[in-house]
Amino acid sequence: MKIAVFVSGGGTNLQAIIDNIKSGYLADVEIVLVLASNNGAYALTRASDNGIPSCVVSVKDYADKDDWDQAVLDKVKESGAELIVLAGYLSLLGTKTVREYSNRIINIHPALIPSFCGAGMYGIRPHKAVLARGVKVSGATVHFVNENYDEGPIILQKAVDVRPDDTPESLQQRIMKECEQVILPRAIRLIADGKVTIENNIAIVNS
Repeated sequence: MKIAVFVSGGGTNLQAIIDNIKSGYLADVEIVLVLASNNGAYALTRASDNGIPSCVVSVKDYADKDDWDQAVLDKVKESGAELIVLAGYLSLLGTKTVREYSNRIINIHPALIPSFCGAGMYGIRPHKAVLARGVKVSGATVHFVNENYDEGPIILQKAVDVRPDDTPESLQQRIMKECEQVILPRAIRLIADGKVTIENNIAIVNS
């Protein structure tokens, strides 16, 4: 299965996918494109180091958001990707891309949806909100993408305990390593194996 990975920052989840391809767990998966929302994304370096084609398509470079959406869609189509994986991608995808790749776009969110999600809940913010609310469990969610932030069908979730001495940064790092980097490759494996179906906006996983 050919995938395009969308990134905005360091690319730790991209690296997890690359590592799982190299280990053989995702041996039949090929990253045919890394698309970044900005030139400063270190994920671009990870792509280059692993011989993966990459590009930058920034919404800031387009006067019209529809033009940006079309540019993103064109890049994905040119790559031949069958699945789009949002791995720390901070831009809300445009309508054309979402419709063209309906039920073929997944995202990793650093919280247990439907809690601590939606517009503005990205990066360190969900972890700050978790600690401010005093919840005892947090984690990560892989879900399909629709036209609204974090509202698509949930594929996988993994939780960790919130520790009394956690900071937003320590919680973020633990969720990245113990949750995000575990369930994102697993979700790709399940989709590649045809084990995920959607019924009434609910993802059915046949593992």
